[in-house]
Amino acid sequence: MNEAGALETRISQQIVAAMKAHDAERTGTLRLIKTALKNKAIEKRSALNSAEEQQALATMIKQRRDSIEQFTKGNRPELAAKEAAEITVIEEFLPKALDEAGLRSIVAEMIAAHAASTGQKPGPRDMGPVIKAVQARLQQDGVRAEGRIVSEAVKAALAG
Repeated sequence: MNEAGALETRISQQIVAAMKAHDAERTGTLRLIKTALKNKAIEKRSALNSAEEQQALATMIKQRRDSIEQFTKGNRPELAAKEAAEITVIEEFLPKALDEAGLRSIVAEMIAAHAASTGQKPGPRDMGPVIKAVQARLQQDGVRAEGRIVSEAVKAALAG
């Protein structure tokens, strides 16, 4: 079975398990994940590869974080808690997130590599190429970090 089918099968098995456990919230979240992946595949008109699946799940997490922020501002803590619970379920299907220290070391390594390739100390104008190199390295290492966090880490390292 290909990689794309493996995640979908895993999610289907989790849906069955959640239904048997009478866990309505988890079942609903798993169905949302399955539907989002299916819609993305339909939009693409072919099966998704692993990176595209991860991107779709990361988008779902970002949407929920935005919703939590809005619900918190709107004084709706019960809805914010529901979104946070959905994030927890979605993150089960993504590679583990990289901790801050690990991210800083990769950023420092990529800045040093960029400096070596250009022959000069990178500045704020080199932020784009460094971010791309960091994200490529994260994908190569099979870990993830939110784009905003990567951007802030690179910006701080280039400024310092």
